Amino acid sequence: MQFTRKGLKDDGFAGFRPFKDLEVMRVPQGTGVFAVLRPQEFQPVFLKKSTAGVFKKKDPSLPEPALAAEWVDAAAVLYLGKAGPGSKGNRGLRRQVQEFLDFGQGKPPGHWDGRLVWQLKDTGQLLIAWKEVPAEALNKAEAEYHTAFIEEYGKLPFANLVRARVRN
Repeated sequence: MQFTRKGLKDDGFAGFRPFKDLEVMRVPQGTGVFAVLRPQEFQPVFLKKSTAGVFKKKDPSLPEPALAAEWVDAAAVLYLGKAGPGSKGNRGLRRQVQEFLDFGQGKPPGHWDGRLVWQLKDTGQLLIAWKEVPAEALNKAEAEYHTAFIEEYGKLPFANLVRARVRN
């Protein structure tokens, strides 16, 4: 697996829309995985304060040395996440992506996975791509992507602070 735009596209990912131009209604409603990528010319500039919403009274901001330690210089992929069906079966990619973007605009999240993305300057340039995956295969798919990324780069993507694992 190559964690490039082409590699993800070859693996079935679609979208690849900049955050600033994304029409969320075009994101599929089904379950799946999604990736946040940086365009080729994007260089990280860390903000002192995250634009993300506060979660359980905790500020999502990290000090610059902590952000720099998480950065994976050679990687285009900054975050790999999943979008399950939810307990009522009404979640999926569209809703998860919308909540992720809302989180970056300061709205309070249901969780704060991927929060480091929102401490980068010029996030509107970042791309989002998705791949529909059946709900029963979702945990395994996310874990496999994390494992493959670690095998290639030696660590998780920048904004993934917890490695996904398959639960039995």
